[in-house]
Amino acid sequence: MRIINRFNIGGPTYNATFLTRYLSSDFETLLVGGLPEKDESDSLYILDNYGVKPHLIEEMQRKPSLVSDVKAFLRIRSMMKKFRPHIVHTHASKAGVLGRLAAISLGVPVVVHTFHGHVFHSYFSGWKTFIFKTIERLLAKGSTAIIALSQLQKKELVQEHRIAKEQKFVPISLGFDLSRFRESKDENRRQIRQLYALDDDTLAIAIVGRLAPIKNHRLFLDMSRLVAARTAKKCVFFIVGDGSESEWIKDETEVLNANGSGRWVMTSWVKDVAAFNAGMDIICLTSNNEGTPVSLIEAQAAGLPIVSTDVGGVKDIVKDQVTGVIVPPNDTELFADALLELIENEKKRHFLSQNGWTHVEQSFHYTTLVNNMEQLYRKLIHEKGIKHVSA
Repeated sequence: MRIINRFNIGGPTYNATFLTRYLSSDFETLLVGGLPEKDESDSLYILDNYGVKPHLIEEMQRKPSLVSDVKAFLRIRSMMKKFRPHIVHTHASKAGVLGRLAAISLGVPVVVHTFHGHVFHSYFSGWKTFIFKTIERLLAKGSTAIIALSQLQKKELVQEHRIAKEQKFVPISLGFDLSRFRESKDENRRQIRQLYALDDDTLAIAIVGRLAPIKNHRLFLDMSRLVAARTAKKCVFFIVGDGSESEWIKDETEVLNANGSGRWVMTSWVKDVAAFNAGMDIICLTSNNEGTPVSLIEAQAAGLPIVSTDVGGVKDIVKDQVTGVIVPPNDTELFADALLELIENEKKRHFLSQNGWTHVEQSFHYTTLVNNMEQLYRKLIHEKGIKHVSA
């Protein structure tokens, strides 16, 4: 039984979809999850594309709520009693709490949890963070294995946040269907650039993700304003996504478009990211905290150079000065300098773009994810003496 916070666009949805769809026939999977928030894009079309039918739990909401959380817990526990899984695998924080509590209470043999990022800094106040850490430490004791998306994340969770001992963690990277970023690139580029009225000599620079405080779009806007003022090149800056910050970002882009020397475009969510990326030239990420940022994996699959802040698992995804440029977080000047260098230096852009696909092809393809996860499942059920799944 696989349980995910909610079906919004992002790594957890892809992760759950591919594991549900492509595990060997030895495994029967029940996929359960909540719905996206009002300011998030529904990602159920992703599951439809791969023939995956989830069970939706409307009560499972992002924000803590005693009433809705108890209802979601009871629904999950009831479904678990009927399905009688050998393995319960939860993805992200809310599902990790409710799903693991239900699994532990019912004596499910194998309980696995994946950290898709965490909320231990840059999200909440000190006392709330302490509470969340305490809950995760308690749940870790009842977990058979905990998956980190990278070695860096594993190190952070073990050494800095002390969630559990190192032996309990298994690093397994996210996986994606990356081949679509290589298909019809020329035609997709032509269509996207025609759609947004981009001349051949215009550089398209995008940031992709939720419009939320943690993503620090203020840095992107301030930085892009500096860059536009310092280059003679024509630049268009795309803000892809939606969320709680959309109103002030919209107001800011209107001011920039009226007074700046570049052009700023808000697209809301883009369903066909592969086609959209084909029309771009550089991808940025300005976050204060990240787990494994999907937008950077997709950028490299599309052969796009990257400029990103050095947060979370970015360095596990992007090779500094090989597939992108990594700068300290929340430094407008250094970010602007790094982006400006790529804008002015076509040879460096080409060098970084050539290395991206090679870097992500094997490490972040869904077949690698599925194989690694299946090996872990088999190991854990063997250790528990379960005979139902063949070796």
